[in-house]
Amino acid sequence: MVGFKNRYMVMEVLLDPNKEISGDDPIVVTQFNISKAIKDGILVNFGECGLASSLGSFQVKYVNPITKLCVIRASRDEYQKIWSSISMVRSIGNCPVLFNLLDLSGSIKACKTATLKCDELKFEQYKLMVGACLSADVTQHMQNCLEKIRILEQ
Repeated sequence: MVGFKNRYMVMEVLLDPNKEISGDDPIVVTQFNISKAIKDGILVNFGECGLASSLGSFQVKYVNPITKLCVIRASRDEYQKIWSSISMVRSIGNCPVLFNLLDLSGSIKACKTATLKCDELKFEQYKLMVGACLSADVTQHMQNCLEKIRILEQ
């Protein structure tokens, strides 16, 4: 018996510096928001047939709203279509964004390692940027997110 062959993409969601943010609310990065934006991108660029073929194993496995990292699973046959659609996504809701691929791997174990490393580095940058204003709630939320990565399974 052969298992499903998947690809895991570690993506960084960046605010687009070239565009104005409409509204006072900062970007809210959730699994639903990212999944909807990517599915809409697939539909626009590849049509209904492309969307249907991509949805078999497509899943946003992990999202960290503090560091704005996410892990996306796609089948080995469809990952390039999903990746190209992700690169064409220009907004989540009303907020202009860009996606940056940090790591592409074929196993969840390698993806966990890369995600942990990136998340820890980005949180250290966040702590330096915020300084003394860092609340205990944010630190606890970050620890919870790191724990989610450690127990991430298929």
